[in-house]
Amino acid sequence: MSFNIAGTGMYVPEKVITNDDLAQIVDTNDEWIRKRVGIHERHISVDETAAQMGFQAAQRALDNAGVDKNELDLILAATVSGETVSPSTACMIQHYLGVDCMAYDINAACSAFIFLLETAAGYFARGKAKKVLVVGTERMSRILDWDDRSTCVIFGDGAGAAVLTPGEGYQDSVFRVAGGDDVINIPQFIGKSPWFTPEPIKPYIHMEGQETFKFAVNSITSDITKIMERNGLTPEDIDHVVLHQANRRIIDFAISRLKMDAEKFHVNIQHYGNTSSASVPIALDELNRQGRLKKGDRIILSAFGGGLASASCLIQW
Repeated sequence: MSFNIAGTGMYVPEKVITNDDLAQIVDTNDEWIRKRVGIHERHISVDETAAQMGFQAAQRALDNAGVDKNELDLILAATVSGETVSPSTACMIQHYLGVDCMAYDINAACSAFIFLLETAAGYFARGKAKKVLVVGTERMSRILDWDDRSTCVIFGDGAGAAVLTPGEGYQDSVFRVAGGDDVINIPQFIGKSPWFTPEPIKPYIHMEGQETFKFAVNSITSDITKIMERNGLTPEDIDHVVLHQANRRIIDFAISRLKMDAEKFHVNIQHYGNTSSASVPIALDELNRQGRLKKGDRIILSAFGGGLASASCLIQW
């Protein structure tokens, strides 16, 4: 027993920051950002926490699925930008929903939503859950160095969610982890222990752009190819591909290498930027709300990010 996706939801903050807005605070411009990253604007939280945004997306997913919140057996959440280490973001979403069920977080950066799906699949396989809520939610603006033009132009805030019910829709998955902090690193705030002298590193996102780019393109093409081969599928058999929205050039390179129809790839980075673990579920919800997902459609979700970690899965709608 696996699961079907019964409903999806998303939420982004009201405040929109354009490239021209960013050019007022850091040395950049609209043309450079559009050409190098493909982003036109992003949503930024003024006072909403990651958990509060996740709660909004969760409510919309529950409504879309027609599932009562009290039916939930499990809440799984992913974030690298939650305001607290404890309570977890999943526990706070549970609190806002006002329900009583198991809830915990999984940290796999931008790939984490697919890690949530894989974890949920284990609960369904063992008959331990019938209704599961999975949420990727990020307040990336809270952990950006707004003086660093190489990173602050890339990210945005938002949340995406899905409600899972028993079925056979989740069909296969591929994961890879190459642990290390040399390419992407988000350090915690330094404590006040008198017994060590910490290195002077800012507690913001640190990223080697070129290495991230290479890892992303290689991971997407390798993982998606492996899933298709393992399931006897060709590019023509896939109806939709939902990629992590990190950089428009990464997406274009991946499409070229995979030799797949570009129309099958949903792209929304221009409106939201890189929302880390929220990226894939936000894109999936847009496809769902637009009525573009039909029963029986084969969908590949694929993501990559800090860890370094990548993840892809095959779903039948």
